[in-house]
Amino acid sequence: MLQTVRIYLMKKAYFALVVVLICLNAMGQNDGKITIGKIDSLYSEVLGEQRKIWIHVPSGNYNNESQSQKYPVLYLLDGKSNFYSTIGITSYLSTSNRNTVLPKMIVVGILNTDRVRDFTPSKGNFLDGTVAEKSGGGTNFIEFLEKELIPYIDSNYPTESYRTLIGHSLGGLTVMNTLMTKPELFNSYTAIDPSMWWNDKKFLQSIKTTKLPKANKTLSIFLGIANTFKIDTSAVKNDTSTKTMPVRAMLELHSYFEDIQTKTNLNYKGKFYQDENHITVGHIAIYDALRFIFKFHQLEFSDHELKDTNQDIIARIKKHYKNVSLEYGRPIQPKRYFIESLANKLLEMKLYEKAESLFRYNISVYPDDSYTYNILGDFLITRTHKKEAIEIFKQSYAIDQNSYARDKIKVLKIN
Repeated sequence: MLQTVRIYLMKKAYFALVVVLICLNAMGQNDGKITIGKIDSLYSEVLGEQRKIWIHVPSGNYNNESQSQKYPVLYLLDGKSNFYSTIGITSYLSTSNRNTVLPKMIVVGILNTDRVRDFTPSKGNFLDGTVAEKSGGGTNFIEFLEKELIPYIDSNYPTESYRTLIGHSLGGLTVMNTLMTKPELFNSYTAIDPSMWWNDKKFLQSIKTTKLPKANKTLSIFLGIANTFKIDTSAVKNDTSTKTMPVRAMLELHSYFEDIQTKTNLNYKGKFYQDENHITVGHIAIYDALRFIFKFHQLEFSDHELKDTNQDIIARIKKHYKNVSLEYGRPIQPKRYFIESLANKLLEMKLYEKAESLFRYNISVYPDDSYTYNILGDFLITRTHKKEAIEIFKQSYAIDQNSYARDKIKVLKIN
C-alpha cells in the first residue's frame, strides 16, 4: 500500500545522494582534505589589533549566499583549544544518526592574543597573590564582542538571532562578566570552572551584592564545576585555604544562582563533576550545557503517544514551535522533513487518518512547496482516492511545473 510513497521518497533520496557525492568529489579534487571550518579575521578598533576567528557553518555556506537557512551562533572563548571538540558535539547531536537534540549551529572560535588582559573584569591578582599587570581589559573585550564581532558575523554568515557564549576558566569569568553587564547580548551563557577566585573573589562578591540587570527574555545559564582537588563538597565549603578557593568560589556562585532563579527570568543549572578536574571538564561540560540550553528544541513522540486517540499531534507540534519561536524571537516553523517523517511513521503503524492529517498540515506550513503536495497525492493513491489525488497533483504542478506531478496526472487520467 505504501509502495508509491516509498518509490517517490527513494527517488528523492537517490537524487540527494548524487548531489552529496558530487560535492564530496569536488571537495576532494580541491585539496583532498576534509574541511570543518575556515579561518577569518577582523580588525578591532576597540582592542587596537587584528583578531583571528575560526568559523564553522553546517552547510558550508561561508559567504552567506543563501538566506533560506539560518543557524544559531555559538561563540566560543579560547577558540583554538575548544573548536574541534565543540564542533564534534554540535554536529553529532544535530545531524549524526538522525539526532535532532540540537539545532545545527554556527560555531565561532575566538582565538586569544592576550588572554589575561581580555578575560579579567578588573585589575587584580592571581591566586598566589601575584599582581597581573596587564589585567582588567574585560570591559573592552565585551565591547569588541557587542560592537564589532557579533555585527561582523551577522553580516557575513547566515545567522539566526539566538546566541550562546561559552567560556572555560578565565573564559568562564568573562561569561559571568558579560552576563552581569550585558545580559541581552546572548540568549544563553555557559561558564565552565570559571575563575571566580579572581582578585580575591572581589568580582564574585560584586555579583552577589549587585542585582542582575533585568533581561527582556529568559536567559539560560549553565555552570560546570570540576572536582579538581578530589575533596568532598561539604569539606570544601568548610575549608579556608587558598588551595580550595577556586572550588569554594564556584560553589558560592552556584548557590547564588539557585537562590535568584526563582525571582528572575533565569533558566539555571549547575553541575558538579565528581570525576573531572579543571583540564578534563571542558568537553563533557559543553555537551551537558548544550543539552540543557537547547532542551526547548527537540520534539519527540513515543509510539504510545502516536497511538493515543486523545493525543492531538498537530496541536502539540504547534505548541512546541510556539515556544521555540519565543526562544528565537521570531516565528519558527517545523521542518518539512520532520512533519513528513512523523507522517511516514504513522503510515508504518497503519494510523492512516493521523498520517493524512500530517501530510495536509505539511502543505499548510509549506503551501508553495510542490513536494508536500506530491507526497499527499501519493498517499491518496494508496487510499484509492483517485479524483482527489489528481486535484492535489494539479496544485503541485501549478507551483513549479514539476515533471513528477505532470506524469502522475497523466497516469491517473488514463487509469
